Amino acid sequence: MSRHPTLKWAQREDLLFITIDLPDAKDVKLKLEPEGRFFFSATSGIENVPYEIDINLYDNVNVKESKASIGSRNIVYLVKKEESKWWSRFLKQEGRTPVFIKVDWNKWVDEDEQDEQVEPDMEYDDVNFSSLGLGGAGSGEDSDEEDDDSDVEQEIEITKEEQAVGHEIGAGNSHVEAKA
Repeated sequence: MSRHPTLKWAQREDLLFITIDLPDAKDVKLKLEPEGRFFFSATSGIENVPYEIDINLYDNVNVKESKASIGSRNIVYLVKKEESKWWSRFLKQEGRTPVFIKVDWNKWVDEDEQDEQVEPDMEYDDVNFSSLGLGGAGSGEDSDEEDDDSDVEQEIEITKEEQAVGHEIGAGNSHVEAKA
């Protein structure tokens, strides 16, 4: 009997982000059909435990413009919707969502907030989809590695600043405790 890996999803008006968390997946099989049927199977672990997902997405998708990437930690699928519209749910079936399906809050954007983003984040779980031509100002162009490095440096600087603020707060609290 196969198990279900965790599937995380998020959407934009014209895209679905699907991430299947399954480290060291082997014999990966992915199938996406225009009417929205999504099938995944793979094995993982030393004992080659079988995993499988067979679901029907809420609406039709454009299979030709959808792209997948199989990584060492997860499988990422960028699914192009057939019609650019927000889906009211992920699955066609109504009712309770299966427990292995989760919302990817790191990628989630509410419908009213999408307009605030000039370009959708096409860098997804260490996979750069910007060269796939699925929209955004940078689509079709090679990514600049220097830009990626500067983003990492900026994140590190922010972390150091946050740590410094945390130390000041901690030092202030111990000083207050000493007075009390």
